[in-house]
Amino acid sequence: MQATAYTYDAATRTGSVLLDDGTPIPFDAAAFDAGGLRLLRPGQRVRIEVEGPKDSPRITLVTLQTL
Repeated sequence: MQATAYTYDAATRTGSVLLDDGTPIPFDAAAFDAGGLRLLRPGQRVRIEVEGPKDSPRITLVTLQTL
């Protein structure tokens, strides 16, 4: 699934993304670390993996979107 980075806190390695419909979803440090990223800037296009129910998904991976 694709999204856009919305917030990111380098100290805690947590933040949130916006889905294409504008829905914000937070991510934790474990999801950020799973993607192997060192930094994330708001506005960057990212690929995410989610699990859980559709009404309260949990992001398990955040990585940069590649073509």
